[in-house]
Amino acid sequence: MSIPNLQDFGFDAEYQAIYDMAYRYAREKLYDLSPRMDREDWFPEAEFRAMGQEGLLGVTVPTDFGGAGLNVLAQCFICEAVSYWNHSLAASLLASDNLCLDNLVRNANAEQQARYLPAFCTGATIGALGMTEPGAGSDADDYVLNGRKLFITNGPVADVLLVYAKTAPEKKQHGISAFIVEKSFPGFRVAQKLDKMGWRGSPTGELVFDNVRVPAANRVGAENAGAGIMMSGLDVERVIAAFYGLGLAQRALDLAVDYATMRKQFGRPIGDFQLVQGMLADMYTDVATIRALTYQVGREVMNLAPGEGGRGAVHKRSAAAVLHAGRACMRVLDLAVQVHGGMGFMNESEVNRLYRSGKVLEIGAGTTQVRQFIVAAELLREAAAH
Repeated sequence: MSIPNLQDFGFDAEYQAIYDMAYRYAREKLYDLSPRMDREDWFPEAEFRAMGQEGLLGVTVPTDFGGAGLNVLAQCFICEAVSYWNHSLAASLLASDNLCLDNLVRNANAEQQARYLPAFCTGATIGALGMTEPGAGSDADDYVLNGRKLFITNGPVADVLLVYAKTAPEKKQHGISAFIVEKSFPGFRVAQKLDKMGWRGSPTGELVFDNVRVPAANRVGAENAGAGIMMSGLDVERVIAAFYGLGLAQRALDLAVDYATMRKQFGRPIGDFQLVQGMLADMYTDVATIRALTYQVGREVMNLAPGEGGRGAVHKRSAAAVLHAGRACMRVLDLAVQVHGGMGFMNESEVNRLYRSGKVLEIGAGTTQVRQFIVAAELLREAAAH
């Protein structure tokens, strides 16, 4: 694949330079890690942290704290480019740099930002997001967290976690608060690293909070105001997940085209046969429509203000972008395996790795059904208002 010309989609040269840099670095330094990551479920920690020295981490962090001071759209393009060459490492990048770090950029106070942001930019800190389960009581100047969290990307390797906990359970969604938790806090531990079908090498774990004392100074935003932070962050997460799926789908398409050119049957490349050509055409069409919608919605969220999101047009359109990206990506991956035939069924093949990982795009960041609900609810709300 030639690197996409982002100016054809109305983006300026700065975004192209960012994309090109991430694409080249991932091709040269990260691609060859993939087989071992999948085979051994190995997380290349040193290589992940080294991305900080290349300017791939902390891009949305203000320059005063060591970041590039760019908007979330730059982060989206980095995620797309890295996912093309190493989708598992891109998943950990997304979890640390967007789900955890970007939420701190958007919502943490000045003291919290000065304390935590610089280490993310250098790679010294890896982040994770914990969204469900724990409850929190208060005790003098501390909060005390208790509970468990499951399916946490980067959980086993994270140094700092952004954790949502129920501080007023009786208030339901209006009784959630956000906290910065360090892995060194007494009572915090990783219960287990989970064995997954895909995303191997991007560690996922179950986390335990056993009377974990979190200083009040580590609460992000007001008490019981965590739902707004969470929902706004989810809209951005869904968009960057669509960029991630685009990188995955484009890689699968390129592999299928290459294989159809190389593989011969009856003395001819299989790409000469019309049924194979039909599959390639369908794959290209899905990739092109993912790109068109994802790039447009990326524009719409790139300057989303803190507290925005979780409602209205951006809520609907971010859900629609990842809804389409998830389903279309899986169609592309299915056809890519089909084009590869028996080789596509082998675990060691790259297209097989992509196929096993692609399913998470219909599950994470809200399942396909949750996304459908969001889109439909906003459509019906708009109709009722007129």
